Amino acid sequence: MIRFSIAPTDPKVHLFSVTLEIDSPAPRQQLSLPAWLPGSYMIRDFARNIISLSAAQQGQPLAVTQLDKQRWQLENQSPAPIRVSYQVYAFDLSVRSAHLDMTHGFFNGSSVFLAVEGQTDSVQHVTILPPAEPSLSAWRLATTLPRNGAGQWQFGQYQAENYDALIDHPVEMGEFTLASFDACGTPHHVVLTGRHRCHMQRLCDDLKAICETQIRFFGGKAPFDEYLFMTMVLDNGFGGLEHRSSTALVCSRKDLPLGIDSKVSKDYRTYLSLCSHEYFHNWNVKRIKPDCFTPYALESETYTRQLWAYEGLTSYYDDLLTLRAGRVDVASYLDMLSETMTRVYRGKGRFKQSLRDSSFNAWTKFYKQDENAQNAIVSYYTKGALFGLYLDLSIRAETDGKASLDTLMQLLWRRFGETGIGTSEQCHQQLTAEILGRDVSDLFAFLDSTDDLPLEPLLARFGVNMLHRAPSGQSDTGGGNPSPLATSLGAKYKAEAIGVRIQTVAEGGSAHQAGLSAGDLLIAVDGLQASASLESQLESYGVGAKLELHFFRRDELMQSTMLLQAAPADTLSLLLIDETAARAWLG
Repeated sequence: MIRFSIAPTDPKVHLFSVTLEIDSPAPRQQLSLPAWLPGSYMIRDFARNIISLSAAQQGQPLAVTQLDKQRWQLENQSPAPIRVSYQVYAFDLSVRSAHLDMTHGFFNGSSVFLAVEGQTDSVQHVTILPPAEPSLSAWRLATTLPRNGAGQWQFGQYQAENYDALIDHPVEMGEFTLASFDACGTPHHVVLTGRHRCHMQRLCDDLKAICETQIRFFGGKAPFDEYLFMTMVLDNGFGGLEHRSSTALVCSRKDLPLGIDSKVSKDYRTYLSLCSHEYFHNWNVKRIKPDCFTPYALESETYTRQLWAYEGLTSYYDDLLTLRAGRVDVASYLDMLSETMTRVYRGKGRFKQSLRDSSFNAWTKFYKQDENAQNAIVSYYTKGALFGLYLDLSIRAETDGKASLDTLMQLLWRRFGETGIGTSEQCHQQLTAEILGRDVSDLFAFLDSTDDLPLEPLLARFGVNMLHRAPSGQSDTGGGNPSPLATSLGAKYKAEAIGVRIQTVAEGGSAHQAGLSAGDLLIAVDGLQASASLESQLESYGVGAKLELHFFRRDELMQSTMLLQAAPADTLSLLLIDETAARAWLG
């Protein structure tokens, strides 16, 4: 039997204490910790946070040999039970690892539970203990780990069917806000940690509509017995990670609704889409998944060219199903889709990296972006969503609405999700060919191409005009139809006490041609101090103006001349022009 015990022993210095008891160890038993966790495709080396690992057998210290950065070997010769003790430093306030302080505790099992080699298919028993500090006695616990004696929302005994399940049920502990609702007969719970003024009934009503829309999309029965949305509420934050019956989220306070009848703000609709995205993953990546993820190999990178299908198609549906659930209107949805398009069209990297290459290189390029990312890579999330739009509209157009991308996703669920068979790189293409009754290599060629997708004529067929325009300012993310700028610096920047700090430089733009680089402090343009109103300052000169720049690179004052270019039409707005035609797509 494998038994873990974990306790938040010292929240002030962010330490969890863990014990592992192995009843029947193998000779020279090996232990390991994952290097990454499903859904986040970057080597994170969680083992670096393990402190003071020791072992004992029959009351006597047992020698432990570290084999590499994430594996240990116990130097036991007998099969007598072994007890392993260690601490985990937990100070990563994200959805990926572990965090502990006097306000709450959170962990993914992949950060705290060592795998016992040879026994990962065995039932894993876990006792989760409360903090010892009297001031934290009101803490509760939230997780979808199956209870094995613990009361609901209480510390105590839990278990998982195997190690893979053990690390797929994150745990939140603290004084959180709790609310619940049923979706298609399945209990759902919402936990918010951190100070907030969220109207919980409004949030539950909106999530219920989204969850029921998705459950019905895939046949009407949820693939889990209960579900948990857990969100860490911060002043400024955003992110999410899917699990088999829960999701860990981070949001900003401004993302949450304040009233039952309050308008769906841009920030709130973004949070709802995030919830929708992670919830859709219950089907698309947690159960329909690439063959190389069945099972996961978490000790090193697992390369796949299919992330466009699992993150990209999910990103297409997260907003679309929020619309279908009635939580946003058509105009808002088109603005959301416009913003996705804008993120793609503003990057020159889309001409240098295909969707399949983007998927394959997630480990080193997408998850390790630098200031040049917009010029070098394309996101399999955003361009993958646009490929989903292209495929959806193409299927609808070719079948006169008798089939759609929905048809493909539902086939994937029946053939792969419900059976547990992993998908190959050709599965999506083969099923689409089956739906259309023809070879569809012309459609799927765009997965290996760096050309822009031919979306404009397809959108027009469904009553939507795709408008390319210049941005109205640095904060313009797309959508709407504001007054565009005439000129462009060709760089993102942030105002400082004196001047503006260049953050990224667009390839081929004014700043690039003038020799500006990320990190430069631009202090003067044409002899006048650069400031937060730099866009307005440049507009007064007009396209073609030659402007003298002064800037600091590190501590050296530098000078150059910039030829001011026209603002590129890299911002997208989708405008409804034929409501009847759009209804065939948007309902």
